[in-house]
Amino acid sequence: MATPLNSQEDALKVTLKQLFLGNVAGALGETCALALIIGALWLFYKGRIDWRIPGGYLGTVFIMGALLGGGFYENALKTGLFHVLAGGVLLGALFMATDMVTSPVTPWGRLIFGVGCGVITMLIRLYGAYPEGVTFAILIMNALTPIIDNFTQPKSFGGVKRSA
Repeated sequence: MATPLNSQEDALKVTLKQLFLGNVAGALGETCALALIIGALWLFYKGRIDWRIPGGYLGTVFIMGALLGGGFYENALKTGLFHVLAGGVLLGALFMATDMVTSPVTPWGRLIFGVGCGVITMLIRLYGAYPEGVTFAILIMNALTPIIDNFTQPKSFGGVKRSA
């Protein structure tokens, strides 16, 4: 199997421990959740990334996976955890979606961006024709970043207008 996301039968062939440690088939850089988390912790420590995008993204994937994933992986919570650990969700949430150039600048905008990425990823995974939706989700939300920034930018009050 190329990825455990292909079907429920493929998903049930791997354990959550295998997904966490990277003992599964998959693209380079997305299989070992432990290594991705260690790398992200370093970036958090250095202040390079904000918690809002990964938190919103991973939280949304977990919740939607638990509620809509069908509970095929023993129970709903393990199914939600499966969706977080399988595929490129961790790589996308921790490293690709947090790109400073293409992500929103406001704290609320970052949270909206992360939740939007999670929703699109899970809609593609659960109801789309592709087993993975991380790339599509990040690209779509990158296109919406100017709109998110426009709506979440605080208004400045008390400023003086220049006379022409």
